Amino acid sequence: MIRRSSTLSLFAAAVLTAAVVSPALGAGDGKGPGSSAAPDERNARWVSTWTSMPQLTEPGNMPPAPFTQEGSVLRDATLRQTVHVSAGGEHIRLRFSNAFGGAVLPITKVSVALPLDGRAGTSAVEAGTTRAVTFQGRSSVSVPAGAQAVSDPLDFTLAPGSNLTATVYLATGQASTSITSHPGSRTTSYLRAGDHVTEADLPGATPTDHWYFLSGVEVWSRNTTSAAVVLGDSLTDGRGSTTNGNDRWPDLLLKRLASGAATSKTALVNQAAGGNRLLNDGLGPNGLARLDRDVLSQSGVDWLLVFEGINDIGTAEATPAAQKQVAADVIAAYEQIITRAHTHGIRVYGATLTPLGGNTGYDDPDGHREQARQTVNTWIRTSGRFDSVIDFDRTVRDPRAPRQLLASLDTGDHLHLNPAGYQALADAVPTRLFRQAPLPRGFGYN
Repeated sequence: MIRRSSTLSLFAAAVLTAAVVSPALGAGDGKGPGSSAAPDERNARWVSTWTSMPQLTEPGNMPPAPFTQEGSVLRDATLRQTVHVSAGGEHIRLRFSNAFGGAVLPITKVSVALPLDGRAGTSAVEAGTTRAVTFQGRSSVSVPAGAQAVSDPLDFTLAPGSNLTATVYLATGQASTSITSHPGSRTTSYLRAGDHVTEADLPGATPTDHWYFLSGVEVWSRNTTSAAVVLGDSLTDGRGSTTNGNDRWPDLLLKRLASGAATSKTALVNQAAGGNRLLNDGLGPNGLARLDRDVLSQSGVDWLLVFEGINDIGTAEATPAAQKQVAADVIAAYEQIITRAHTHGIRVYGATLTPLGGNTGYDDPDGHREQARQTVNTWIRTSGRFDSVIDFDRTVRDPRAPRQLLASLDTGDHLHLNPAGYQALADAVPTRLFRQAPLPRGFGYN
């Protein structure tokens, strides 16, 4: 009798447990609050199609007056910004970051639309394309300090390589002057007092060439679409490119990928910031610290291209010992990035560091920094640790003066490239590197 009772009790408990947990099995079926029914295609996933590296906003990059006040930012204000996506899709969702916020980020309303004439950096949107964005079925969301918020999926057709407008309204503003942004947007955003989320244009709005809060756009796509992330500094963030021109080298590489049948579905996302370093914080967290956030936790990533390290060399003391040490440390950072990315099944490509000869801040008369750059580049080319190497140095250096950039590609500061220089970098990347292929045996062991 005791055994029979125990058996019946266990059976009853199992039935009760099944009854309790069964509803939870529907989680993720697309039928939660605010979600449309999940698309029925098989082998699909979310893929990052646009990103901006979150940073703590410096005083000079804060929203212009009167949108920054003592202890508060964007109170009763509308923010409209455009972003250039890579892969397209029929379902999207947005990510908002409060990574560096000093207080909760209380977003009141969000909408998306297609910008007027498809242009970047415009305050107007195409009539009839505005759609409300929700969060768990609600129009508002409060993002805790240090956290991010992902919107509900939204049925919204987005063409590959197109621009998207996102408009945000904050009724109470963020109660801190520590806020999250991406200063190097090279794209014009607009601020206007009051709630104008659904309006077709923002006449009289204040322009500012920065992105705030918005850190990612994802598309729902078949698994034939994969994302490539570029980890970099100002040379990838696009210093020297054209405002609202989307002619950074990753943008130009995207055009090449889109023209090939085997790579046309590749998403290319830019995780770079001016002044960023691999080893030490600067403008944003160091590359090793942000690898999890900016690469490994992104959706649908199969490839990582690393083009970073020149700021580590340029800011280290110009002595033989200091430069020998920084070269070794940069190489060790590459090793760590490769190991960590390989663990996630991500192929890692390395780009050689481009010349700094003649740059006022970085070049030193005795050439110690140049020697460190050569040491790092030799390792990139010959170590065999990267899954492939892109020789950006050879692409843009002056053959007659290899320590310097070609004058025709130089912005004039002897460090950054003009649009022609960025086109040269884009042309140097073999598009075959972004064709989907099975990983080799043993991949990820080291």
